[in-house]
Amino acid sequence: MTSHSQAVHQARRAARGRIAIVSLFAALLAPACGAPATTASVTTTPEPAPNMSTTPPSPDPRVGLTPGSRDTATGRIIKAGAQTEWNMHLVSATSPDRRFIGMTAFNSDLAFKGSFAIQGNYNGWQVWDISNPVHPTLRTAYYCPASQSDVSTYQNLLFVSAEGLTGRKDCGSQGIPDSISAMRVRGIRIFDISDISHPKYVTDVQTCRGSHTHTVLVDPKDKDNVYVYISGSAGVRDARELSGCDDLRSDANPSSQLFRIEVIKVPLAHPEQAKVITQPHIFQDLTAPPTSVARTRQDSVERAVRDSILRAKGDATAGARGGATVRQGPTQCHDITVYPAIGRGGGACGGYGLLLDITDPANPKRIAAVADSNFSFWHSATFSNDGSKILFTDEWGGGTAPRCRSTDKYEWGADAIFGLSGDKMTFKSYYKMPAVQTSEENCVAHNGSLVPIPGRDVMVQGWYQGGVSVFDYTDISHPKEIAFFDRGPVDGSRLMTAGSWSAYWYNGVIVSSEIARGLDIFELLPSAFLSRNELAAAKSVHFDYLNAQGQPRLTWPASFSVIRSYVDQLARGNGLAADKIASIRADLDRAEQASGVARRTALTALSTKVASEAGSATDAARVRALVSEIDRLSAASQ
Repeated sequence: MTSHSQAVHQARRAARGRIAIVSLFAALLAPACGAPATTASVTTTPEPAPNMSTTPPSPDPRVGLTPGSRDTATGRIIKAGAQTEWNMHLVSATSPDRRFIGMTAFNSDLAFKGSFAIQGNYNGWQVWDISNPVHPTLRTAYYCPASQSDVSTYQNLLFVSAEGLTGRKDCGSQGIPDSISAMRVRGIRIFDISDISHPKYVTDVQTCRGSHTHTVLVDPKDKDNVYVYISGSAGVRDARELSGCDDLRSDANPSSQLFRIEVIKVPLAHPEQAKVITQPHIFQDLTAPPTSVARTRQDSVERAVRDSILRAKGDATAGARGGATVRQGPTQCHDITVYPAIGRGGGACGGYGLLLDITDPANPKRIAAVADSNFSFWHSATFSNDGSKILFTDEWGGGTAPRCRSTDKYEWGADAIFGLSGDKMTFKSYYKMPAVQTSEENCVAHNGSLVPIPGRDVMVQGWYQGGVSVFDYTDISHPKEIAFFDRGPVDGSRLMTAGSWSAYWYNGVIVSSEIARGLDIFELLPSAFLSRNELAAAKSVHFDYLNAQGQPRLTWPASFSVIRSYVDQLARGNGLAADKIASIRADLDRAEQASGVARRTALTALSTKVASEAGSATDAARVRALVSEIDRLSAASQ
């Protein structure tokens, strides 16, 4: 199969010199539930020349971008706003099926399987074939309303979150007017996507608070089952609708559905038998987190605004998110990221960031907790690949508020990065998308993933209408932006929800779920901050599937691009003298031109030579990593 990178460049060669006009949200014929559908027009533009400046553009071109406008009745884009990019390139922007456009039909999170990107939406979910990232095609548009339809996949199964009051077992659009109904779905829907063009609804697993988000945990010790951690942030449903539901405080009723998460066990051979098996009390004995006076005042105003918006949408989470008035401490997690390779999970849980032991998948245990008075609502977590760092996001305002204005503190609605040593988390720094945004742009830290660059910690992240930001936090105390993409406000006359819900690296490209516009696909460009070798090494990492909340360990095939990545990093950081860098590069060129025994001999000699330089290097750790990669390629050479 042609790789994503090859497909991008083949399409560019065919279209070189031509610029396609953006035509977002063209009218489409709505397909039947789960049936294949056509796609709307796709934006493609020629790749810009690499920018090798080490200085970010000034003034920042994201400031003052021309706004667009949006029809308040239909949600359609009437006029597209201006856009800008730096060190990354938008290769396509594709609009959704017409039933997935509207004022409350928000595109939500993403999961990936093979060549497909699966995109959640408050009206269901869509499957995009992204084998050619320049021209994604819509394979399936499955209409099945529920808030917020976050998605995950494993093998032939698709898991979809349902939390609001209007989701129905029959996927109908009429909602549920009754306060108590056997038709209501609040929990996880499970689909069989063996034939991804014709998915089958297998079952749903009901939970007391619904599923705002969820996490699929693949236990390396258990090949027969997967586990789903449920993060529900809505109010507890009536026990008459689901037996056992109780919203009393834990001091009044130890079996209260507050202060816990649910763990669902899914037998892979019989997913219809999926059920809740445990309800771990991971919040036990947590007191209310510290808050600053200024933050508390902002929270109270924004909570009222946010809840009025959510109630207008019929969202059951109105009045339930945030938990700032619950002085006993958080009663729910918003999101949990598991990293099975190290046996740990990161819980973003209201007012705390939690470190979890997940070695027993059915019984996760809290082993550490951190709080921050600058944070309002801990939203999601990401581990560094080596497990030495954990990053938490703060979704201040629930994603519907502007938090990137000139009047907002840098720490508000940002990322908080912690060092992780054993089971101790130590705060090191904040990172926030640095461009000032308007009051008409919801902007706050949201979902992202690691970019697989060997030897570095680089992350791509969606910031709603703050756009997409790529940043390097290898130096944990000094994170630095290295690429971005942004559009002007979706509507310059009012604050309307839009922007990048999530931006994830997947098999050579960055895929972003744009709340109001559809699916964006980007490619990172060579720059002063990212060499061609580092990009080639990143593109050599292949996933068969990806759920960002089930974080995989990144591994690279032995290659010259990986070796040269470390050489480029030593050159960029002055980690080794320039003449020695030049000598290593010359030796690498000669080794690559050789083959078989001759290549192996050349690499072995180079390894010995580089190892001798470690003592005089200012970055000895990276020199040792370089030696390790040379040895790995030498062993693989025949």
